[in-house]
Amino acid sequence: TSPRFHPAPRAMASAAPVPAMPAMSAGQFCAMRLNPGDDLKESLLDLCRQRNMAAASVVTCVGSLQKASIRLADANRERSDQELHFDEKLEITSLVGTLGSEGGHLHISVANKEGRVFGGHVLPGCQIFTTAEIVVLHLPELRFSRRMDDATGFRELHVEPNRG
Repeated sequence: TSPRFHPAPRAMASAAPVPAMPAMSAGQFCAMRLNPGDDLKESLLDLCRQRNMAAASVVTCVGSLQKASIRLADANRERSDQELHFDEKLEITSLVGTLGSEGGHLHISVANKEGRVFGGHVLPGCQIFTTAEIVVLHLPELRFSRRMDDATGFRELHVEPNRG
């Protein structure tokens, strides 16, 4: 038998505030290939700046790295230096995130030659080994920016209509 969907119970008047409605936009796909030596994060941010993409999302990526720097999930305001640094060939098994002309937030999973997988937040210095084949979805009706969030200690996503 298949699982049944049960709607959530109605919230009481004293419940926590409801999050803002999600912002909507039609999209346009952009496909690109990065070459050996290119910096993964900088190349994606350059694409957004050059094409005036105020909001975009990484749809897919396959490729390889020869160097990588990744911030781990344990990083926080007090421990922002929780990082892994690789100087070896790695297969990109996943890349997701949000991008805009003002910056981006990318997460990556990579596998080493033994097949061990590591993942986290993409930092500068992720250098392409052979290729990175990437598809990005441009969301022209939106603008992504980053604002400091005192609760997390990091600059977090802020979504608004693109009036430009």
